[in-house]
This record gives sequence, structure tokens and C-alpha cells, in this order.
Amino acid sequence: MACLASFFKYKSELNLYLNKVIMKKTGFILFILTGMALTTQAQVDSTAKKVGNKTSEIASKGKSAVVDEVYKNKIGPQGQAPIYIDHSSKYYYVDKKGKKVYVLKSSLKDKPKS
Repeated sequence: MACLASFFKYKSELNLYLNKVIMKKTGFILFILTGMALTTQAQVDSTAKKVGNKTSEIASKGKSAVVDEVYKNKIGPQGQAPIYIDHSSKYYYVDKKGKKVYVLKSSLKDKPKS
């Protein structure tokens, strides 16, 4: 009878040990999956922001090309092109986020001949 009791005691200790190992592995796997989910969400947010900026830039340039006059032989201070002239005779270019950036006429450079 004592042998049978020690067998069940050993078996219960083995089950407790196995349960601890399984719980540790499960916790580690959940930790990794949570990290991957957060990383993936950050990548999706970054990609969505890039797509939104590009869409805004294309829409702004399209509207500017239709509504305003294009100044063909000048570029911006850092080489931005095209330069537009609005209805108030102000010069501007459209940046990467689709925003109009107004510049002085004196800061415009001649477009290089190529």
C-alpha cells in the first residue's frame, strides 16, 4: 500500500512540473504573439500614413495644375518642381504631404537645361 501511495505522489509531482512547463511555454508564446501583433499594427499604420500622404500630394498637384498656372522654367529653393502661381500671384510648390508651401519669387532658381 505504501508503494502505491508513493507512486501517486510521484505522479502528482510530475503532473505539477509538466503543468508549470506548459504554462511557461504558453505564456512565452502569448508574449511573442502580442509583440508581433503590435509590430504589425505599427507597420500598417506607417504604410497607411505613406499612402495617405501620397494620395494627398497627387490630389493637390492635380488641382493646382488645373486651377493655377505652372511656372515652367523655375524650380524651388531646394529643387522642388513644379512651381505654381495662384490667383493672387503668389508662388508655391506642393510638398510630400500635399501641403502648399509658398515661396518668394526671389528665392526661385532657374531650371537647369538638360
